[in-house]
Amino acid sequence: MGLSFGGERAGAFAPMLRRNMASLEMLSRFKLSHERPPYGIRSVTIDNRTVPVTEEVVCDLPYGQLLHFKREVDTPQPKVLVVAPLSGHFATLLAGTVKVMLRDHDVYITDWKNARDVPRSAGKFGVEDYVEYVIRFMEEIGPGGHVLAVCQPCVQALAAVAIMSEDRNPATPLSMTLMAGPVDVRESPTGVNELAFGKPLSWFRNNVIASVPFRYPGAGRRVYPGFLQLTAFMTMNMDRHMAQHKRMYQLLADGDTEEAAKIKDFYDEYFAVLDLTEEFYIETIDRVFQQAQLARGEMTYRGRRVNPAAIRHTALLTVEGGRDDICGLGQTSAAHDLCASLRPHLKRHHLQANVGHYGVFNGRRWEKEIYPVVRNTILATL
Repeated sequence: MGLSFGGERAGAFAPMLRRNMASLEMLSRFKLSHERPPYGIRSVTIDNRTVPVTEEVVCDLPYGQLLHFKREVDTPQPKVLVVAPLSGHFATLLAGTVKVMLRDHDVYITDWKNARDVPRSAGKFGVEDYVEYVIRFMEEIGPGGHVLAVCQPCVQALAAVAIMSEDRNPATPLSMTLMAGPVDVRESPTGVNELAFGKPLSWFRNNVIASVPFRYPGAGRRVYPGFLQLTAFMTMNMDRHMAQHKRMYQLLADGDTEEAAKIKDFYDEYFAVLDLTEEFYIETIDRVFQQAQLARGEMTYRGRRVNPAAIRHTALLTVEGGRDDICGLGQTSAAHDLCASLRPHLKRHHLQANVGHYGVFNGRRWEKEIYPVVRNTILATL
């Protein structure tokens, strides 16, 4: 008599089959990708109707492009540049941020390229080049725009707005939202800060910088490999990552594929890494973390001192997470003291006490509690 998987017997085997499939799924997931994942934003709901979203490259530069999430809407909405981190992950890590913003805004993003794929003929790319890209992208968007920076580039975004303000650039944004960024790392230092403080620049050059292999367009370029940054982030929160993977296994074993897919999608993106140029990585360690140049009033851009006090008309919102172990409390809100010329009604700080770093710009708290503050800040400038 052969085995049959029908009727009651099928029901008896189903839990074991799901557990086996869950185990195979978990094994298949431990791999890295160096290709940019898709944003996966095909539509957005606006005023109770579904509006298609298409991606449009507005400006293509050697190290990054200005990507526009284009929608056909009847009423013009505020234009917002989302400034993404360049810290080992692609800008697609902010897909959830963008999708929420698209409900009420015309959204653009700094879509950074993998340094290993940029030919050496493109030249170098450092901190000041990043600032230049932000200015260039704001000019492409035009007057009346807004900027929202997430994590690491809060420093570069603030510097860009300061330079634009001092130059009376017509494209100077009406509002600037800085979220969980290291404006002044001397405040509440975290493990990330301690790592940057603890070793000389020569150690970083000798131990974490590598040359791009010859099979890639950027052959010979010196880079900080993205997988090293991923490893550092994973190590800092290993218990949390292990708990999430255990939860995903259990969800798959229980047949709850919808909830499991949310965790899977996050880690598909999280395990996609890009390489940083040596100069950008080393300058970030030196200028942002070890010297805190912007906070000390010592940061320069193309030979000019960056002066945040030149910002007089750009509304400022800072956002911090109370459980953020990457960017400590007070590091982002330090921008308020630097923007000394802004009148009180143009400044606002929001502390989301119950979220960690990624919860500031992704997930339920971002969508339900933080985003309304961001939206209201932008609306108040119109």
